[in-house]
Amino acid sequence: MMGIFSIVTTEILPIGLLTSIGSSFTVSDGMAGLMMTMPGFLAALSAPLVTAATARIDRRLMLCAFVLLLALANFLAAAAPGYWLVLVSRVLVGITIGGFWSIGAGLAGRLVPADAVGRATAVIFSAVPLGSVLGVPLGTLIGDIAGWRTAFVALGVLSAAVFVALLLVLPPLPPEQATRLAVLGGMLRSVNTRFALATTFLIVLAHFGAYTYINPFLEQVTHVGPGLTTVFLFLYGAAGIAGNFIAGSRAARHPRATFAVAAALIATSASLLPVLGQWRAGAVALLVVWGMAYGAVPVCSQTWFAKSAPHALEASSVLFTASFQATLSLGALVGGVVVDQFSPSAVMTFGGVTAVLTALVVWLHHARRIDWPGGD
Repeated sequence: MMGIFSIVTTEILPIGLLTSIGSSFTVSDGMAGLMMTMPGFLAALSAPLVTAATARIDRRLMLCAFVLLLALANFLAAAAPGYWLVLVSRVLVGITIGGFWSIGAGLAGRLVPADAVGRATAVIFSAVPLGSVLGVPLGTLIGDIAGWRTAFVALGVLSAAVFVALLLVLPPLPPEQATRLAVLGGMLRSVNTRFALATTFLIVLAHFGAYTYINPFLEQVTHVGPGLTTVFLFLYGAAGIAGNFIAGSRAARHPRATFAVAAALIATSASLLPVLGQWRAGAVALLVVWGMAYGAVPVCSQTWFAKSAPHALEASSVLFTASFQATLSLGALVGGVVVDQFSPSAVMTFGGVTAVLTALVVWLHHARRIDWPGGD
């Protein structure tokens, strides 16, 4: 959980510091959004390649290696003399994401008894909203007080501490089943896996296409300063923690219904922000609903992939990671084009419409009466 917390915070910290980093290097908000695009694309590529290449190496050692690379990436960003080196550091972040998530996301079954796997998975994925509720607001606060470079130094120190903790606490985890590229290709022939890819693609495109640019929206539409923006992001993340644990208990039994509700809530929140987000109370209320809904997304998506291939859990984690990260990057990229060509309000509308499509795909899976191996 702490490893994923460090990774998630590093990955999405630029959302809170987007304008200050962009101003430091005199680049537009859309260009600064490349800090979100680069890690995702590299993670999508590295997830299958790195996992397959290291398939016979102890998974504990690989987790340690990836967190050490994360620390290096953060220190490199903090010292970057130009924007190009910040993007290089984000490439290293992407490799870390692809490798660590692919291995760590499905480890709950090896660390706890069978009857506790659902709760353990929720604990692991609680790192995603925790990165929003603690990591990004604290990083943004540090950036506002001491400069954005100091925020990356703090993340580098945290990553180094997690590296030491993994070495001392995590038990040896020899590979149980080598994940080969051929296995991943075989999974794509499953209709359940294809639906998992479709729903993940649409919901992540919706979320990151819009949420990456929440900072410019709050500044230009809601007219709040950096301090209040930090409070808004904190409330969003707190709601995400609640959504994660609510979904953790329900997704294992009702993955489709849970996923559909989350998509509908994201669609509603993003679509109404251009209207109600002009007022602070409206923006806060919609961000809380959005945070709770998005807190459910990683758990639902990972559960859907795992149910589609219960015989190859690490391979399902690889597909989950690759699809999630590739779409995260695409969402940030498309959102950057929309926000530069139109407005922050337009990018929120884009996210809302795309989330509606997600709910429709989930409904189609249910309407076709498609079941997972072993039942729902």
